Amino acid sequence: VAADKRPDVILGVGDDAALLRLPANTDLVAAVDTLVAGRHFPLNSDPRSIGHRALAVNLSDIAAMGATPAWATLALTMPCADASWLQGFSAGLWQLADAHAVALVGGDTTAGPLTISIQILGVVDRGSALRRSGAQAGDILAVTGTLGDAGAGLALLTARLTTHDRAVADELIQRFEYPTPRVSFGTSARGIASAAMDLSDGLVGDLPKLAAASGVAAHVDVARLPLSRAMRALVPASQAREFALAAGDDYELLVAVPPRRLDDLAAAARQLNLTFTPIGELRPGNGVTWAFDGRPYAAPAHGYDHFR
Repeated sequence: VAADKRPDVILGVGDDAALLRLPANTDLVAAVDTLVAGRHFPLNSDPRSIGHRALAVNLSDIAAMGATPAWATLALTMPCADASWLQGFSAGLWQLADAHAVALVGGDTTAGPLTISIQILGVVDRGSALRRSGAQAGDILAVTGTLGDAGAGLALLTARLTTHDRAVADELIQRFEYPTPRVSFGTSARGIASAAMDLSDGLVGDLPKLAAASGVAAHVDVARLPLSRAMRALVPASQAREFALAAGDDYELLVAVPPRRLDDLAAAARQLNLTFTPIGELRPGNGVTWAFDGRPYAAPAHGYDHFR
């Protein structure tokens, strides 16, 4: 939304810095993510998708904290001043910003290889933010949505996979190009879930971070991972599980919830028409173990890694 539509923006774009007014009894939540052409998206990507994804990945971090997004700043580096590209990029960014009442309050534009950095700022009731460190042994592990779709969509975009089913391809590519940040679920989970994080690097890359932060061990039944019908139609089940575990770019939420509150969180998901699936549990100890229908399962060694 335009900065002048938010009364908490005292001073927006045009000065050396923005002035923002925090609501009473709230904590400020800040996150920043960078997208680099050729690393985070194909070089020929639709600029509208790039604008959407640049904001969506940041909104997902805000969602994982149970916070409400409010303001954003944008640092855009581009090879040249391409008016057509900027129009598409802006349309994708603004559409998502408007949907979440996020005001763009500042930024910077420079020349160079295409790189987009967005800082997102949000608010949460004081002391109530979800963290990775709040889980306890006995908590249930659950995820929103379906996993692996974005990775499969990227594989289709880059011709590492092919299909003659246009509907399947379109659905999976859409999941990569236009991820849906689970902001409403995140705010609903506050006060119910004990810990949360978003899944950006794949379950095998991200779950160990939550378990380590909380000082517990995690156990996952891989057979319970939620897989979309499009994914099942595209590849064999074993390959679908590999995508779900390690591909990354899902931007779904991973939560830990006490068993007595699981139904409450499932009800919140149903109100949002959102798939919500228990996939395992947290136990005393450390590390992550994987099983398939009760038998040990050899999960991929790692998720997405920028420097691998």
